[in-house]
Amino acid sequence: MQTFYSHGKLLISSEYAVLDGAQALALPTKFGQTLKVESTSKKTIYWKSISNQGEIWFESCFNIGETLKVTYSDNSKIALRLHQVLESLQQLNPNIFTQNTGFNITSTLEFPENWGLGSSSTLINNLAQWGKVDPFRLLNLTFGGSGYDIACARSKTAILYKKISGIPLISPVTFKPKFSNQLFFIHQNKKQNSRDGIAAYKKSTKYKIVDFDKLNRLTLELLNSQNLEIFKKNIEIHETYIGSLLQKPTLKKSIFSDYGGAIKSLGAWGGDFFLATGNLKSMEYFKMKGYKTILSFSDMIL
Repeated sequence: MQTFYSHGKLLISSEYAVLDGAQALALPTKFGQTLKVESTSKKTIYWKSISNQGEIWFESCFNIGETLKVTYSDNSKIALRLHQVLESLQQLNPNIFTQNTGFNITSTLEFPENWGLGSSSTLINNLAQWGKVDPFRLLNLTFGGSGYDIACARSKTAILYKKISGIPLISPVTFKPKFSNQLFFIHQNKKQNSRDGIAAYKKSTKYKIVDFDKLNRLTLELLNSQNLEIFKKNIEIHETYIGSLLQKPTLKKSIFSDYGGAIKSLGAWGGDFFLATGNLKSMEYFKMKGYKTILSFSDMIL
């Protein structure tokens, strides 16, 4: 039995613009995904996906021959997507399925799939570890994206991430500010489709020039903020700028205008988690509005 593990992720700065080369601050989470691979004598791949509640939510079986073939699935859409991922893995490592063995593969999430912490990126990184291939190449062949989530999956610390000419530049950094006990992550009770968000960003910025210097500077200022007031100010500047690029109101302006702390969208705007400054008492504001999933910095961040 082989076991592989990858961390989830949260993107703190340069959302969307990281696709075009802006430097981003990203944090690996304490929640991730495990992949267990057991060799069998049958020339098949039996795949099982398990939720964070311990329930099987997807099963599929593939015959291993000249090509992989789906022979059973309880969800054809997911099976076709997984088939494409496994074929891409085989493209990068042609020998992975040529031995006279099959595999029982179990993938287990530690977080609800709708949290948006990277169910796809953690899977890709785990498969890349098993197949001994470059996870960024596997990502490009499958889900696409900037790759910051793959970098987080492999990291044990916060990172500065930048992609130049297709090459990821990853710098491990320390991000645990003195005011981390005043940082909370709140789920919006819905998952945002990243591909839809990216498409909207590309459309809205088609005729705009993105100020990479400004975003790069804000990323470093968020990383190096010496106190909460400076951090809050940088959040507000960052939110306003990204909002102007997307032609959307900020989350605070549109939903939480009467909240006293600072609020920042994370990753794709419109779903998943957002960051709020405050304390345990001020989190009651969000609970009263129906936002029950609230995690402290120490509970969420690795």
